[in-house]
Amino acid sequence: MTDLFGGAAPYYAKYRSDHGDQAIGHLARTFGPDGTVLDLGCGPGTVAIPLARSVREVLAVDPDEGMLETGRGLAAGVPNIRWLRGDSTRLRELPAFGHIVMGRSFHWMDRRAVLADLDELLPPGGVVALVGPGRQPVEEPWEPTMRRVREEFGANTFTATGSFQASGEHPHDVLATSAFSDLESTVYEHRLTYDVDAVIGLQLSYSYSSPARLGDRLEAFKEAARKALLDLDPSGTWEYTDVIEVLTARRPAG
Repeated sequence: MTDLFGGAAPYYAKYRSDHGDQAIGHLARTFGPDGTVLDLGCGPGTVAIPLARSVREVLAVDPDEGMLETGRGLAAGVPNIRWLRGDSTRLRELPAFGHIVMGRSFHWMDRRAVLADLDELLPPGGVVALVGPGRQPVEEPWEPTMRRVREEFGANTFTATGSFQASGEHPHDVLATSAFSDLESTVYEHRLTYDVDAVIGLQLSYSYSSPARLGDRLEAFKEAARKALLDLDPSGTWEYTDVIEVLTARRPAG
C-alpha cells in the first residue's frame, strides 16, 4: 500500500465529507469516555479528531506520512491523539488499545487476517467499528461522469489480498464469520452540496486518482474533469444525501 494516497492528503482533508455528528456521537457512546481507540487507516483524522473529544485517547494510525502530517496540523491543540505511522499488517507493534474504528479503510485490508489479529489483541468487551457507506451505498450524481474520466486516464482501482475489491465479499459477511460476529448496524443521513472544484478535489482524494497516481497528467485530468462536469450540468452544483452506516461488531456473549 506504499504511496497509495500519495499527494491526496490535502484534498482528502478539504473535500471528503465528514461522517456527521450523529455517527461520531454513536461511536463515542459505544467506546465510552475511558476508551482507548485505534483509528486504523485514519487519514487526516476524519474520525480521530472529533472522536478524541469523547474518549480517553485515540491512536491515529496510517501508512501515509502526508495524511499523518495533515492530521497533526488539523488537530493542533488536541492533546489525546497519538499520530503513528503503521498499517494493518503491523498491529502487534502498536501500543495497547481497547477498541478499533475504521472509516472507509477496512475494505483495503486483508480483512480476515486483520480480524484474527484483533481477536488476539482486543480485550474482552473490545469493539470493532466500521464507519462508511452501508450495503447499498448512494452513488453521487456526478460519479458516472467521473468514472468515465478516470477510465480515460487509466485510474484503476487498487486491490489487496482479501480486500472487498479483490473478493467482492461485503464487510458484513466477513465480520459475521469472524470472532466478532455480534453485529449492530445504524444508518445516518446528511445532505451535502458540491461544486465543480469540490468534485474535482474529491477525485484527487481517491487512491486510484491521487496526484501521485496521475503524475504529470494531473493538470490534464483536472481540465478533462472540469469540462465533463460542466457538460453534465452547466450550473456546476450538485446536491445529494450522504448515507453513513456505523457498524459495530462484538464477540458474542457467553
